[in-house]
Amino acid sequence: MRTPNTGMSRAAVIGVTTLGAMLAPLDAALAHGGMTYPATRTYACYLDGKAGGQGGDLQPTNPACIAAVAEGGKNPLWNWFGNLISNAGGRHREIIPDGKLCGPTALFDAYNMAHADWPTTTLQAGSTITIRYNAWAPHPGTWYQYVTRDGWDPSQPLKWSDLEPVPFDTVTNPPINGTGPEGPEYTWTAQLPAGKSGRHIIYSIWQRSDSAEAFYNCSDVVFDGGSQQPDIEAPTTPGTPVVSGVTGTTAQLTWSAARDNVGVTGYEVYRLVGSTSERVASPGGTTVLLTGLTPSTSYTYSVVARDAAGNRSSASAAVSFTTTATPPAGDCKVAYSEPNKWSGGFTGNVTITNTGTSAISGWKLLWDYTGGQTVTNGWSAKVSQLGTTVTAENEAWTSTIPPNGSVTFGFNANAPAAHHLPVPSEFILNGTLCATP
Repeated sequence: MRTPNTGMSRAAVIGVTTLGAMLAPLDAALAHGGMTYPATRTYACYLDGKAGGQGGDLQPTNPACIAAVAEGGKNPLWNWFGNLISNAGGRHREIIPDGKLCGPTALFDAYNMAHADWPTTTLQAGSTITIRYNAWAPHPGTWYQYVTRDGWDPSQPLKWSDLEPVPFDTVTNPPINGTGPEGPEYTWTAQLPAGKSGRHIIYSIWQRSDSAEAFYNCSDVVFDGGSQQPDIEAPTTPGTPVVSGVTGTTAQLTWSAARDNVGVTGYEVYRLVGSTSERVASPGGTTVLLTGLTPSTSYTYSVVARDAAGNRSSASAAVSFTTTATPPAGDCKVAYSEPNKWSGGFTGNVTITNTGTSAISGWKLLWDYTGGQTVTNGWSAKVSQLGTTVTAENEAWTSTIPPNGSVTFGFNANAPAAHHLPVPSEFILNGTLCATP
């Protein structure tokens, strides 16, 4: 009787979580984006919470992030991209009082706190960097980046007078040409102010041009004032990709990570055809699930690493393989649905059915998201995501699927838009392609 009761309790908890997301304040529901490099306080604490959490929960270990969660809960972390005022209309200094710049609404007020342990990004003063801003739901507008004055007091919440009087960078309608761990990103180059050293805050304002809505980000940075040179050092070459799970239409590539003097921010996967190459994926991690391949066809791929300044490594050694003649007839069927959707996210349900004559003992299911969707938490399975590839592994109570039996699990995910996103078309169970309804 313990297993059914456990399942019921988990379903109840998730039901409350989903309802909470649907009843979140309007500002959270309208969330559209946030700076990922240099990382904002909310995004940095979200990443810290993911690293420290278990079972899909967020459990920060950084002292400042812990203090913020104790004061304001975890909703600002799940909605790290939602730090906004819906009717700002360019009136930023008029409507945001001193001390509230980093979190101008009640939901994000904890991120105004002055704390010596906010996660920081190390930058070189005077260098040119690539700013990355998550495009949760794209909109036109202008971004303004300010930096704190020399001699500002980091022991006090940020005031307008703490900022330099003019932005060091302004950009209108930058391109969405990057892909980060949380989906598509606006990227643009900016020259950092020269002569800065030590701890500072980069304060970003994104004012939409198609509405009065504006977004606010505080990114804690440490300037290395000893170098005025831009980052021109490219990452090292990634390891040769290793191919696995080859079927008639899919294959998985995995490679060893590149290194960089500042930090690798992502990879680009290229298909090579003769003397030409075509970029097919831009994962944030070191693995990608290739889908939509043609049976009995030879493929060759290589990988390039990139850093925040836009430097790219040399291409890795290439790997070649040939897809199988036809997709293997796996003894499994997968039903996928998205029963609940909201602005910026959705709930997904997956049912795996064993169509064979022997029990499946222990399972791992893979699929690929191509529209920027990112899984945040799951239940009745351990659900994780690396780049575009989602992996779901059985829990102890869902490990066995008897013949003609099924297991069902669910998850919540963020999405760049609430509708019209591509749904997964292929599912790989223990290396075998499953049928879909």
